[in-house]
Amino acid sequence: MACPCGGAYLYRLVFNSALPAMPAPPYQQTPVLETERLCLRGYQLADLDAYLAIWQAPAFYRYLSPRPMVEEEVWTMMLRSVGHWALQGFGFWAVEEKASGRFIGAVGFADGKRHIEPSIKGVPEIGWVLAAAAHGQGYASEAVAAALAWGDQHFGGARTVCIMDPDNLASRRVAEKFGYREFARTTYKGEPTLMMERPARSVTF
Repeated sequence: MACPCGGAYLYRLVFNSALPAMPAPPYQQTPVLETERLCLRGYQLADLDAYLAIWQAPAFYRYLSPRPMVEEEVWTMMLRSVGHWALQGFGFWAVEEKASGRFIGAVGFADGKRHIEPSIKGVPEIGWVLAAAAHGQGYASEAVAAALAWGDQHFGGARTVCIMDPDNLASRRVAEKFGYREFARTTYKGEPTLMMERPARSVTF
């Protein structure tokens, strides 16, 4: 059935009418954080190839996944972080080595609505991953310190958590260095999982 008002008129009506106000999520751009040796920034399209290559190294994914990620999965992970910044005002940073300009990993916060017990929904969850070639240089501590300094201000000193493979002793040492302590052991997606928390703290603005 033809529209009685005519297609051209309908086109003008729709595009000349005032649009209703849309809800306003944070839509926050990823802030850039700099440390002595690292630049924490938003993901770029060029990071995909580098991140995919990192995910092929068993030394990188041994505590993260039973297998290397494929391009689709790495791309989805990057997009998820962009969505976090847009909808929640926080997310993950790409970690770039200043001296070389290389993408070497990621650090940041998420609320993944994980189906895990005890529940951590609504609690900022910090995470960090670095290329195997970047291990043993103190980069993880440097990146986590910068992320937590930002997070303490952004979240007002609220409690944060992290989860990891219980056998990942290097990551556990980094977490403990910044005040995280074990509060539960559970099973997540069929794998044993260590849950750690950093209690709420007073923050001076």
